[in-house]
Amino acid sequence: MSENIFVLSLGGSLIVPKEIDVKFLRDFQNLILKHIEKGKKFVIITGGGRTARMYINAAKGIRELEKADYHEIGLHATRLNAEFLRVLFKEHAHPEILINPTEKKEFEHVLFGAGWKPGFTTDYDAVLATKTFGVKRVANLSNIDYVYDKDPKKYKDAKPIKEMSWKELLNITGTDIYAGINIPFDPLASQEAMKAGLEVVIMNGRDIQNLDNYLSGKKFKGTVIR
Repeated sequence: MSENIFVLSLGGSLIVPKEIDVKFLRDFQNLILKHIEKGKKFVIITGGGRTARMYINAAKGIRELEKADYHEIGLHATRLNAEFLRVLFKEHAHPEILINPTEKKEFEHVLFGAGWKPGFTTDYDAVLATKTFGVKRVANLSNIDYVYDKDPKKYKDAKPIKEMSWKELLNITGTDIYAGINIPFDPLASQEAMKAGLEVVIMNGRDIQNLDNYLSGKKFKGTVIR
């Protein structure tokens, strides 16, 4: 197992919450560079987030498209985000983004990846990347601190879950997906991770100190799924 490689699934909600979050990206870049200096390597798969949903919703408002067309729009949103980050990390980043997560690329510091095929989310791609690069854990960076027993935006009494099994997560999310899906972790990715015996950590990527703790092997705040 590649102990010094970290696989991160970076939610598009962090990159573009409403507009491109320059402060977050600057802090995130500084943190990753700090850990690169310590000899760590990163495979970072970027989501499409708001950018994908904005284009998908616009398309729906104009005409009805096939499901595959919406997925194709979402894929290109993820690739735009990945290329954007690759350029920001230019001297340290592999010169090409990873599209096929089953293709092992040799890289020195950080490899950015994006959506692969229609029907697969970037969560699923991150799970495939862990298998490709011999890693057993994924950090899913989004805008929530934990997985909750119900939607905390709708229910004030929603309770955070610090540890859970894959079956427990699937009971909350269901097993279906669609383009622009917005849940803690894609159900297909969950099923694949469960089969592979992977551990996924759901955490708020905006909390840079907490992410630093995770990367440093210290106590962190988040939901551990295994």
